[in-house]
Amino acid sequence: MEIRDAQWPAARITPGAVTAGSAAGFRGGPPVPRGVRAASRTAPLRVDAQRNLEHVLRAAREVFGELGYGAPMEDVARRARVGVGTVYRRFPSKDVLVRRIAEEETARLTEQARSALGQEEEPWSALSRFLRMSVASGAGRLLPPQVLRVVPASGAGIGAGAGPGGASGPGAGAVADAQRVPAQRGAFGDGPGTTAVAEDSGAAVLLDVVGRLVERARKAGELREDVTVSDILLVIATAAPALPDPEQQAAASTRLLDILLEGLRSRPLE
Repeated sequence: MEIRDAQWPAARITPGAVTAGSAAGFRGGPPVPRGVRAASRTAPLRVDAQRNLEHVLRAAREVFGELGYGAPMEDVARRARVGVGTVYRRFPSKDVLVRRIAEEETARLTEQARSALGQEEEPWSALSRFLRMSVASGAGRLLPPQVLRVVPASGAGIGAGAGPGGASGPGAGAVADAQRVPAQRGAFGDGPGTTAVAEDSGAAVLLDVVGRLVERARKAGELREDVTVSDILLVIATAAPALPDPEQQAAASTRLLDILLEGLRSRPLE
């Protein structure tokens, strides 16, 4: 078989003459494009880069979960066993890494809340299931701090069921909640670098889904009237203490959550 090309001289190729080595450019034939050779050489690097990214994200969750979002990037790199330059190549600034972690953990909590809504018919069972799943996963420690801000209603009383001006009675807590939840959403942008976290992390979706759990339990008369969405997220964030021993941490979290759940439940008037 004879092949002619405008740029290359005629070359005669016999069947079986092309070997595995020909793929890299056989002598006398057109060379393999440089990009093809480069791709074959860089494929292992892409695998390494993906592995490093997973290490960095895992380390960031651990470090930020233990020390908060104020922990330096050097601590993340040390925990991931990579150079700090590797971290900055994937995340040009600390804000970018914080946003990534906050988005993932907020999305995880949202899915857990949806799962509880869909799998539990009893309002209190749904709320307690969500709290137990969330505390066990430790995701509450990685929520954006702005989501956890408690903004008391203006003039609200301290006692259970107190509404604006200290009024009490059925529905008073719902009025307080209606005033407080929008304030929580509006407070996200305080401080440098926090606006993007709040806007991109799906916090509004989380507040909406958890709000449905709270509303159902309150309407069923099983949740205190003054408990808000912010209170529920605060429980998730504080009921998972970071202890060095995993068994002790699990036992402490379970015990603390049992106490907090008992405090959330409404009590009949005597």
